[in-house]
Amino acid sequence: MERPSLLGRWGKAVILVLVVAAVAYPMIGIIATSFASQSDIIKNSGLVLWPAHPTLAAYRTVFTGGVVLRALFVSIGVTAVGTLVSLLFTIGMAYGLSRREVTGSRFILMTALVTMLFNAGIIPNFLLVKNLGLYNTYASLVMPTLMSAFNLVVLRAFFMNLPTELLDAARIDGAGDLRILVSIVLPLSKAVIAVVSLFYAVTYWNAFFNALLYLDDSAKWPLPMVLRSYVLQGQSLSGAATGETVAPQEAVQMAVLVIAVVPILLVYPFLQRYFTKGVLTGAVKG
Repeated sequence: MERPSLLGRWGKAVILVLVVAAVAYPMIGIIATSFASQSDIIKNSGLVLWPAHPTLAAYRTVFTGGVVLRALFVSIGVTAVGTLVSLLFTIGMAYGLSRREVTGSRFILMTALVTMLFNAGIIPNFLLVKNLGLYNTYASLVMPTLMSAFNLVVLRAFFMNLPTELLDAARIDGAGDLRILVSIVLPLSKAVIAVVSLFYAVTYWNAFFNALLYLDDSAKWPLPMVLRSYVLQGQSLSGAATGETVAPQEAVQMAVLVIAVVPILLVYPFLQRYFTKGVLTGAVKG
């Protein structure tokens, strides 16, 4: 509990600066390269930190082709719908399992926890999705990962720590379980729900493997599949840049990467205060 020494404070500052630099350096390079011209990329051997001749040719190429824009809308739709549906199912199940009077809640909870350690495997999951008629549909990107056992445990633990006297008082006043959940439990759980929402949103936004397994039609690809094809595998985008300026391949790849990263980063500032509060609440209440 003593105040750290001057050497300790300077050491922490240096470590913090190094960590921030290690995180910021590649991100700055990606954004700068996406605006770079061919001469800038050749001069800097592919990684540009400050483009001397900035251009929007890479972004014109990306949005002219239509592939990335369509995949962006698919990812936004899957993320929004998937996060909402996952929250509804997770909140409902977590609240039910948090009530000690529910018969069989312990068995159901243990069954959910088993999925954190064991899974059916790729082939059984694929056959299940195909037999349910979900193959090559957007539902195949949501249903197989509809509920996370980890998020279920987090919400259940939070609901169990709410004052039982408050819930009993509402029940005495004639409120049912649904009214208690909507009017009392959820308003008191904004922080932890925001954290779980962010977890689900990031999971759906970055989902790649389900799209690889269950989508045959490239027109239905989400953004991570476009990243795989046009950034990792180096395929060229259909469509060309408008005007006479031709975007270099490296700039186009970095532009696709920026488009894939920036939207989910913009969500975090709106949830930051809830995220911090939710993490601290979980740490204090265990």
